[in-house]
Amino acid sequence: MERILCLVVGYLFGLFQTAYFYGKLHGIDIREHGSGNAGTTNTLRVLGTKAGVIVLVGDILKCMIAIFLCRYVFSTSHPDMVYLLQMYTAAGVILGHNFPFYMHFKGGKGIAATAGLILSFHPYFIPMGVIIFFGIFFTTHYVSLGSLLVYAGFMIEIIICGQNGVFHMPQSSLNEMYVIAALLTVMAYYKHRENIKRLLSGTERKTYLTHKSDQ
Repeated sequence: MERILCLVVGYLFGLFQTAYFYGKLHGIDIREHGSGNAGTTNTLRVLGTKAGVIVLVGDILKCMIAIFLCRYVFSTSHPDMVYLLQMYTAAGVILGHNFPFYMHFKGGKGIAATAGLILSFHPYFIPMGVIIFFGIFFTTHYVSLGSLLVYAGFMIEIIICGQNGVFHMPQSSLNEMYVIAALLTVMAYYKHRENIKRLLSGTERKTYLTHKSDQ
C-alpha cells in the first residue's frame, strides 16, 4: 500500500509541467516549438536562459518536495523501507513529468526531475551527479550526453551503495530498488533514443548558456 501511495503522490507532483505552464504564460505551447519537448533544454533554446533556469528549478523542486514529503511521512514508521519508498515517489514524479494525462501523455524526458531525485535521495549521490553532468556539458555542450551518463552513474552507484550497507535495507528491498532504478534508466535512454542516434552520427545539437545554440 505504501508503494502505491508513494507512486501516486509522486505522479501528482510530476504533473506540474513547469515548461508547459511557463510557455503558456508567454503565449506559446512549448511542445510546438524547437524539439517539441516540454523540458528545460527546449525551453532554454526557445525562450532563453532565464526561462530555462526557471523550468529547471521548478522540475527539480517538484521531485525534491515529493521525496522530502515521503521521508517525513515514512522515516519513523518504515525506517527500513524509506529509501525504497523514496525511489517509488521519484518514479511517480518522473512518470508524471514524462506522461502527463492532461497533455495527452506528451511531457518531457524526466532529466530535471531525476536531478531532484539525485539531490535529495542521499548525499553520496550529489557529487557524482554534479561532476558527471557539468563535466560532460562544459566540455562537449551536449545536454543529452551528460544526462545519459548521469543515469548510468546513478545506476552503478546505487548498486554499490546498496551492497555496502549505505541504505540499511534487507536485500529483497534493495533488489526491488535496483529494479526501479534500472527501469527509470531504460526509460531515460528510450526517451533519448533520437538524441543517441544524433550523438552517434555527430549531428546532435549543442546547447550554450550564454549565447545562441547551434542550429
